[in-house]
Amino acid sequence: MKKRFLKNIRNAIIKQYPDYDNDKVDEIMYGVEGIYLTFTKTIIIFTLAFLLGIAKELLFLLLAFNFIRLFAFGMHADNSLTCLIFSSFLFLSGSFVSKYINLDQNIIYVLYILILIIISIFSPADTVKRPLLKRKKRIRFKILSIITTILYFILTIYTKNQYITNYLLFGLIIECILILPTTYMLFKMPYKNYKTYGLSTNKNSD
Repeated sequence: MKKRFLKNIRNAIIKQYPDYDNDKVDEIMYGVEGIYLTFTKTIIIFTLAFLLGIAKELLFLLLAFNFIRLFAFGMHADNSLTCLIFSSFLFLSGSFVSKYINLDQNIIYVLYILILIIISIFSPADTVKRPLLKRKKRIRFKILSIITTILYFILTIYTKNQYITNYLLFGLIIECILILPTTYMLFKMPYKNYKTYGLSTNKNSD
C-alpha cells in the first residue's frame, strides 16, 4: 500500500511538473514519504500517549522535533516495525520526561552547547533514499540547522514556561540521536550516503 501510494504521488508530480529534475522530485518525495510515515505512526503513538496521559506533550514535542528535522534530516529505519518501535520509545519517553522533569538552568545551557556541537558536526545526515549530493545544499542545510538550534536556545532563555523549554530541548535531543553516526551503525544503515556516488567534491554537484 505504501509503495503504491508513493508511486502514484511521484507520477502525479512528474506529470504536473515535467520541468522538475530527479533531484527536485526526490526532494519532494522525501517530504511526502515523511508525512505518510508520520501520519501512520502518529495514529498508533498518539493512542499510546493518550492512554499514558501525555498526548498534549507529544503534540508539542513533535512540532519542535519536526521543525529542526526539516534541515538536519536524519536516519529513517528501513523496517516499518523497527521504525514504529524506535519512534514510540523516543517520543513517548521524551513526552513523559517533558511533562515531569524540571531541569536546572545550568544543565539546560550545557545540553544546548552539546546539541549545538552535534548539530554543527553531523547535520545534515542523509539517507540512502535521499543522499544529499550537492555540497552547497549540504552547507545550506547545516547553516539552517545551526540557526534553528540557536533560535530554540533564545526561546528557551526568554520563555518562563518549563514545558516549552522541555519541548524545544527534547525535540533537539531526539534529532541529535537520529543524526549521530552511532545510531546509523546501530541500525546497520549507511552514513554520509552522498559519498557513495563520488560526487561530494565534484564541481557539477554544486
